[in-house]
Amino acid sequence: MGKNKLARFEENETFALLHQPAFADLFKGDFALKGRWGSDFFGNGNPITLELGCGRGEYTVELAKMRPDKNFIGIDIKGARLWRGAKTATEEGMRNVAFVRSRVEVVTSLFAPGEVSEIWITFPDPQPSRPRKRLCSAMFLNRYAQLLAPQGVVHLKTDSQMLHEYAKATLAANGIAPLQSADNLYAAAGSAELAIKTTYEKIFISEGYPITYLKFSLPQGTTLVEPEDFAYSGDVPKAKTRKNRII
Repeated sequence: MGKNKLARFEENETFALLHQPAFADLFKGDFALKGRWGSDFFGNGNPITLELGCGRGEYTVELAKMRPDKNFIGIDIKGARLWRGAKTATEEGMRNVAFVRSRVEVVTSLFAPGEVSEIWITFPDPQPSRPRKRLCSAMFLNRYAQLLAPQGVVHLKTDSQMLHEYAKATLAANGIAPLQSADNLYAAAGSAELAIKTTYEKIFISEGYPITYLKFSLPQGTTLVEPEDFAYSGDVPKAKTRKNRII
C-alpha cells in the first residue's frame, strides 16, 4: 500500500463527517444513526439525499452546495477515494454533508424506512458478467425502496449504454415507467444538478462516450424481479480511464 493511501486513511480518522462502521457490525445489526441522521447528526429535519458508490464525493459535495436546504450523504467502500470529498467538505465547513465508508449491500442497516428522499447512482461499475452486483439490479432496487419516502426518486447517471439499457429493462419488467430518460443527456438542456460533472465523467465525455440518465420512483411493498433474457447487442469495450472497470 502506498504512503499516500496510508496518509489518507490516517486523515480520514480526523473527519467528523466521515463514518467508518465495521462491515461485520452492519451485517449483523444496525448503525447507531439509523433513523436519526437528521436529529443526531445534521441537527435538522431536512430531506436526506444519498449518493451510492460516490467515489471521490464530487457529486455529493456539489449537490450540497446547490441545495443547503437538504442533507447529503455519500457512500463508498474505498476510503482513499472518500478522503477527497470528506476533506473538501471539512475544509469548507459544510454542515449538510456526510460520508459513510461502507458497502452498498448493507444500506438498509444504515437508514430507516422512509428516511431517504432521493438517491443518486453516478457512474457505477456496470458489472457486465454479474448482473446481481449492478447497483440498479432488482436486488438493490428492493433495498432502496425500503429506504425511500413516498414520492422518493432514484437518479442513474452512467456512461455505460449496457447498464442504461439494463436499468430500463428492469423497470419495464416491473411495470415502472421512468419519470425521465435520456440516451444522450447533454444533447439537450438539463437541470443544474444534471450538469455536475465528476473527474471521470469529463474523461468519458472527452473519449466520446455519451452520458445517459434515468429518473424513476419505486413502488412500496412490492418485490421487484430481474428482467428475463436481457441481452445487450452493443459493444462493451474495456475502459482505459478507470482501473479494473468495464464500461
